[in-house]
Amino acid sequence: MKTRTVIALDRLIGIFVAYPLNLLVQLVGKITRFDHSLDKEMQKIVVCKFKGMGSIIQATPLLKTLRNRYPQAQIIFVSSEENRSILEKIDLIDDLYCVKDKGFLTLISSTTKLVVKLMRFRADVYIDLEIYSNYSSIVTTVSLARNRFGYYLRSNRYRMGMYTHMMYFNTKAPISHAYLQFARLLGISEMKTGLHSIPENTVFQLSDLPAEYLVINPNASDLRYERRWSAESFTELIQRIRQAQPELPVFVIGSKNEQSYVHEVTKHFTSDELVRDLSGKTNLGELIEVLRGAKLLITNDTGPMHLASSLDTQVLALFGPCSPAQYGFGKNVKTIYKNVYCSPCVHEFVVPPCKGNNQCMQLITVNEVFEAYIQYKDVVFDSSIEYLGNDREALGKVLR
Repeated sequence: MKTRTVIALDRLIGIFVAYPLNLLVQLVGKITRFDHSLDKEMQKIVVCKFKGMGSIIQATPLLKTLRNRYPQAQIIFVSSEENRSILEKIDLIDDLYCVKDKGFLTLISSTTKLVVKLMRFRADVYIDLEIYSNYSSIVTTVSLARNRFGYYLRSNRYRMGMYTHMMYFNTKAPISHAYLQFARLLGISEMKTGLHSIPENTVFQLSDLPAEYLVINPNASDLRYERRWSAESFTELIQRIRQAQPELPVFVIGSKNEQSYVHEVTKHFTSDELVRDLSGKTNLGELIEVLRGAKLLITNDTGPMHLASSLDTQVLALFGPCSPAQYGFGKNVKTIYKNVYCSPCVHEFVVPPCKGNNQCMQLITVNEVFEAYIQYKDVVFDSSIEYLGNDREALGKVLR
């Protein structure tokens, strides 16, 4: 199912399950007076984030902190099947429970299996990183975890009984810091604040790539299409970059689902063999190595941005519906952000006030991005790249 379909179902159906479940849990809690103190050594930990590859990358400081404090604990990550490939590359977790949500019946069946596994696991602490999801709150509650952590927002007060411990979600704090607040709830004082870097893929070697190249990501996931700078703007930007550096290879990336949108950019460069469309042609492991070896990534606010940030690749990121302050980026990430009156809207509205007419992104000009690129150029790229012009064979290997 599309992300927005899942969100609609969550709002229409999930709330009718969450309300009575909340009342039931509060009643049972008063009768049993179960011990929810946190002064015990945690042996079984669950961390849950169903949506957003970028959010999962931003959760790695929490995972590192938990692993450092509880080295012997079994840490399970709960997510959707679409995130399996990235989670399998994060060596901080012991096991992965994934829900399949391609269809409504598949979701019901998969959720039932997930709940059974969680009940059998009986976690000492279950950390729900979803902020607005009724579905995630329900799964957290029926997992029967001893301690259930979740976020508090005024708009979802009806879920307060479903969690044993709640943390205020501060929309002004970097998201990785917001996640780390749960570690503080556990009394952990030593925080691991850096993003976890994905281990190098030994199958896909960097030697298969040119010595220097630029990566362009014109996409944004269907969670927020409003984050996309226009295809026309990316096209003009690439044209200007090719004029400035005619020997520099440019890779345009995207998933299989994003191929048609990426083609709106790359169709203008069919005769330029140094502009290559990689959309749908790399698996996640290969994409990570492409990002790892890039001199620079120019991207919208979406998953590859977070991946490149964790890999210490230089990034020029374009923001509008979300504030870059919410990510606490390191020195390797430069941002262009139009802070219009309604931005950032992502934590306030399911449907943004603009209804898709993303003025915040449209206000970013090609001149502005190109000038930022020129500032990067002399620092990031070597002074001479003439040898790349003759290395056509190496360039083609990335498309094997």
